[in-house]
Amino acid sequence: MKYSIFGESHGPAIGVVLEGVPPGLALDLDAVRFDLSRRAPGKNALSTPRREADEPRVLSGLFEGRTTGAPLCAVIENTDTRSGDYARTKDLARPGHADYAAHVRYGGFNDYRGGGHFSGRLTAPLVFAGGVARQLLAQKDVYVGAHISTIYGVNDDALEDWESLRACAAKDFPVLSDEKGAEMQQAILEAKNEQDSVGGAIECGVFGLPAGLGAPDFGQNAEGIFAKYLFAVPAVKAVAFGAGTAFSLMRGSEANDPLYMDGGVVKAEQNCAGGINGGITNGMPLVFEATLRPTPSIARQQFTVDLAKGENAVLELQGRHDPCVVHRAVPVIEAAAALAACELLGL
Repeated sequence: MKYSIFGESHGPAIGVVLEGVPPGLALDLDAVRFDLSRRAPGKNALSTPRREADEPRVLSGLFEGRTTGAPLCAVIENTDTRSGDYARTKDLARPGHADYAAHVRYGGFNDYRGGGHFSGRLTAPLVFAGGVARQLLAQKDVYVGAHISTIYGVNDDALEDWESLRACAAKDFPVLSDEKGAEMQQAILEAKNEQDSVGGAIECGVFGLPAGLGAPDFGQNAEGIFAKYLFAVPAVKAVAFGAGTAFSLMRGSEANDPLYMDGGVVKAEQNCAGGINGGITNGMPLVFEATLRPTPSIARQQFTVDLAKGENAVLELQGRHDPCVVHRAVPVIEAAAALAACELLGL
């Protein structure tokens, strides 16, 4: 199953085309809408006030509630755009954004409004695609869940099991510890009041994958497949599996996962490897952490360049922006993980 996303942040609509969707899947659009609502902006002071209904309209590949096997295409209309916010600074490359790189890559013809195709707005159709993938995975008893693991140095409790993540999905602020979540929200609001933004990380688990998926080779490596999907998410700047960077603080006796037999099944006493050894799944939950950068659009004065004049400039942004994208990105990371798991399973 392959997907391609189209549209721009301030265009008439955004959408996705999924090819290779198996025919006969009874697609639960309400479940997809729920995940889209988790990602949607405009709910509170922690997010941009831009309000979008994010109601998907399926154009093809679905008939009488079931997938047909033809390309599945869905569009989501953009209804709350204020493109004039970007006209004044259209030639000023925003630090931290893709403006300069896109200007060079596309010869200056890219849509600059709200970041165009590089906007986090494009994660909405990704969540739709992930919603389809999640329903295919459920047929194989494979489930994906995530929580905010850290925001600006405030850490959530450690992931323990799938049930705790299911509870997170129902929360407006998806953390395991609501007490830690309150501290995170305070950090976001403090940055917002100071015309700034904060970043963080999301821990995600894929439960139910059998041992033996993947390969040590380039292109088939389990970590590589997941990284490919995760780095296609705007704002993701690092991905770590299992203990991740904490491996640098360990000895082998701490990092190794002791094995034991449980009813004829090989299991591990801990999961520092994150469910992968040698590029191949080992039957433990596949666990990773994705780190997201602070939102680049901030109201503070910043130094940049004027791409039209070819000279130094000062940028003062207007518009509606997120002081933090991490809490809204949880269903996005889940969607990317679900699509990666489908590829790993050959779905």
